[in-house]
Amino acid sequence: MNGDFQGKTALVLASSQGLGKAIAAKFAEGGANVMLASRSGSKLEEVKQQLDGSNEGRIDYTVCDITKPEEIKALVSKTVEKFGALHILVNNAGGPPAGTFEDMTDERWQQAFELNLLSYIRTIREALPYLKNQGGKIINIASSSIKEPISGLILSNTFRTGIVGLSKTLAEELAPYNILVNTVAPGRIATDRLKYLDQINAERQGVSIEQLDEQIKKKIPLGRYGEPEEFANVVAFLASDANTYMTGSSFLVDGGMIRSI
Repeated sequence: MNGDFQGKTALVLASSQGLGKAIAAKFAEGGANVMLASRSGSKLEEVKQQLDGSNEGRIDYTVCDITKPEEIKALVSKTVEKFGALHILVNNAGGPPAGTFEDMTDERWQQAFELNLLSYIRTIREALPYLKNQGGKIINIASSSIKEPISGLILSNTFRTGIVGLSKTLAEELAPYNILVNTVAPGRIATDRLKYLDQINAERQGVSIEQLDEQIKKKIPLGRYGEPEEFANVVAFLASDANTYMTGSSFLVDGGMIRSI
């Protein structure tokens, strides 16, 4: 998709590693101006150096805790000040802690709400005046749990489905401004988050990581985990000029793992 994003500016949250980093790399490859954001300045600097290459000046970053509204406001403002516009917003956030309903205190519920749903709402609110100027794309990253709840992830199961409701509603409200809003949901994509969850599940089941991987891969029709770059390809298409009529939809990137229709 080289060249598809020339002249476009993309803001990608949680882009210092994993899915967010892969998405940012895809935009950079396509010629976009890219603003990276996460809580780790050292990781962001490393990603910036990796992506800059011969594209010096098109990649920048802002350290941002997306649970803090004032930092989200500063992030969006810096993006527009640096690049002059905002065309693509990718909302992304690390997953909340694993656990069952009885494990979760009010504090954990509140923290997960602020990280995994309210942060998306706040970022869209700040970005909207700029997106309305010329139209644009909002991509909200969720989880395969939007179609099938994942055992032991009650916080994620609850707030990821909230993202779908948000996206679907905004797709209608923002259509007059030519702003397309979609949700993209990863299944078993090889990231550090997946390793963390697998370690917890392996310990819970009393099996090794290798045994757990083998069990899970048998449930995936393609027989393997996805790569972050494969997930990023889907996001890049939805954010590109090739997508002119797809909005309000949710897309699974899961190798066929989820059986529901």
